[in-house]
Amino acid sequence: MTALVAKACPVVLREGTEGTEILVFEHPLAGVQIVKGTIEPGETKQAAALRELAEEAGLRDGRVIRTLGESAEIDDGQVWTFVLVDARDLPNAWVFHTLDDGGHDFAFFWHQLDAAPDARWHPIFIPALAFIRSRLAA
Repeated sequence: MTALVAKACPVVLREGTEGTEILVFEHPLAGVQIVKGTIEPGETKQAAALRELAEEAGLRDGRVIRTLGESAEIDDGQVWTFVLVDARDLPNAWVFHTLDDGGHDFAFFWHQLDAAPDARWHPIFIPALAFIRSRLAA
């Protein structure tokens, strides 16, 4: 049996005017997503979450609050660890140029946590959002 690829997914929340919002971004080629990336050898899940947030969103002052949980049900061959991260004083929207996949501009914005994902969402991130909601409600 092949080992699962370990992924870290930092979860950044804020209280908006209509309730809790989650930080997401629109990838120019792959739809709306939550920050996520591979955990490197020797790296803790929490450190990977902070690194991914820096690499994909440009946020370098995040602080781990707690691990929300793990799921091997999001994407075949992967186990995702969801880490709640505090990142304060973020704008309503911004674009960050990442070096991922040869360089892309990721358009970050806040999605109402209890709102249904629309057609722009990449399908893999729909069950990820459901998992996050379930863990926050527990």
